[in-house]
Amino acid sequence: MSKKQIKLEAKDVHAYYGDFHALRGINIVMEENTVTAFIGPSGCGKSTFLRLFNRMNDYIDGFKTEGEILLDGDNIYAKSVLVDELRKKVGMVFQKPNPFPKSIFENVVYGLKIQGVSDKATLVEAAEKSLQQAALWNEVKDNLNKSALALSGGQQQRLCIARALAISPSVLLMDEPASALDPISTAKIEELIHQLKEQYTIVIVTHNMQQAGRVSDTTAFFYLGELVEHAKTKTIFTNPKDKRTQDYITGRFG
Repeated sequence: MSKKQIKLEAKDVHAYYGDFHALRGINIVMEENTVTAFIGPSGCGKSTFLRLFNRMNDYIDGFKTEGEILLDGDNIYAKSVLVDELRKKVGMVFQKPNPFPKSIFENVVYGLKIQGVSDKATLVEAAEKSLQQAALWNEVKDNLNKSALALSGGQQQRLCIARALAISPSVLLMDEPASALDPISTAKIEELIHQLKEQYTIVIVTHNMQQAGRVSDTTAFFYLGELVEHAKTKTIFTNPKDKRTQDYITGRFG
């Protein structure tokens, strides 16, 4: 088996909200076509770290970061980087489904239209492909002009995944993508993550440790702004090196 390429890497990354030191010296390597789960108690820095990979924190007043974040070996915080171009490569799915008040079809092709794609056949093809990838096509193919807001919560979240996939990213960031969903919808999202990693590198923040255990190849445990340990998921859950990891996954705190 050929060795997987490194897709994402953080080198001595620090992040600050004003005077608050939110992330402290994070170093991590994530390989392509894998799922990495970030776990840890609320407020430990996992979502802040996730949002560094598509520069979502740039919008926050007083936020600053130090160190390097590499995508395919290139520092995405270099002065020459065009953030819009970066976000074509790094898709994002949020905690709560956030479809636009438009039709299902218009939701999926939104990013392509912003990029200037107007050819109807291209848009139709992209919409079908993305909806199939998001395991939603069979449920909506006869109602593409229906409002996305009429879909169930689980369907809306899969629609948001389709929307993220339509612009053909190579990385998909997911910030607790199933936390607002019922168990059946959650199972569908988890099954989807398994399928998508064949084509994408996925990073997921989750509060649900069982979920991390089910969907991820490697797990990173964050605590008080530090990356305590990162290893194969099975190792983290059965034989962690650090007592803080052990205490967290056995429910002693968190």
